[in-house]
Amino acid sequence: MRWIADFCADLSLVDWWPLRALLLGAALLLLVMLGWRFRDRAMRAVLIPLVVALFAVNALIGVNAYFGYYLTLSQALGVAGEGQGSLAMLNAQVTPPESGMVVTIDIPGRASGFQARPANVYLPPAWFARPRPRLPVIVLLHGTPGSPADWLDGGEAQQTADRWAAQHGGTAPIVVIPDVNGGAFDDTECVDGARGNAETYLTTDVPRFVRSRFLARDPGPDWAVAGLSEGGSCAIMLALRHPGLFGTFADFGGLLGPRDGDANDPAGTAAALFGGSQQEFDAHEPSWLLTHGRFPGLRGFFAVGDDDPEPRAAVLRLAELSRLAGIDTELLVIPGGEHTFDVWRTAFAKALPWISTRLG
Repeated sequence: MRWIADFCADLSLVDWWPLRALLLGAALLLLVMLGWRFRDRAMRAVLIPLVVALFAVNALIGVNAYFGYYLTLSQALGVAGEGQGSLAMLNAQVTPPESGMVVTIDIPGRASGFQARPANVYLPPAWFARPRPRLPVIVLLHGTPGSPADWLDGGEAQQTADRWAAQHGGTAPIVVIPDVNGGAFDDTECVDGARGNAETYLTTDVPRFVRSRFLARDPGPDWAVAGLSEGGSCAIMLALRHPGLFGTFADFGGLLGPRDGDANDPAGTAAALFGGSQQEFDAHEPSWLLTHGRFPGLRGFFAVGDDDPEPRAAVLRLAELSRLAGIDTELLVIPGGEHTFDVWRTAFAKALPWISTRLG
């Protein structure tokens, strides 16, 4: 039965493709068949009710899509796939709660094959309204060693988002905290390689899943990516490489780019992460991307502690290059800050209003 749950979980009830498009196509095909065999009374008795039923079901799905009640076929049928039970309970909430809620859910790596740990998703009070609003999204990335739970524990992301929501009538971005490494001590640097296809997971699997399951706005200007430490390096790299997917990024204490180690020195990184390809290294190196292109529609927030030498040097360098590349740039240096959650917690609290304003 597991395959049935997985199949149903893939069928969105809020997008035209694939279910509604298939229903409409089937109805049109039956209409063509009806035109060919209209004089056949037995055929009319069969085809006409089927056509009416298909159009009726399509209309009902359209009404459901507007209100956002059932987001997937699995929810409508009451078939819960792995990790879907808690989401179904949240979706059944009739009235908006006073504070936002967090669901822990598996985001499968269907395109990437990446073996990710469960993600955490923060849903603000406004998400529970009917009709369900289409909210912007912030993707928060953790570091290594670490896990998605780090942003809820030391990072206090839920409390920060709740404070913002309380000041704005319950409205805040959906905050998605996916796994970037696959294990506590693994280190993909958010690129595709021997350590896992993390980049494809974060730029294909995660957006597709979030868009269909949570009725979020489409990726683009209304999506942001942010992160701490390794996640900070990932955030700017992903935003520069996928400007059509993320309109805003925030780098909290990251290095100059993907690194096989804890320093800005790139020695060994091309071999460890890119199979020895200098071309692939350059294509993932923020400083190279910023000096070889312009990004006038992108926004970037940088934060770092002034007692965090390697990340401080990286952030100051990348912030300046970002300005020169046409990026709307904000820089925060936290006095006495080191490479700790004290800095990252403060950074997210300072960055959230800036990010949310730009996400609309």
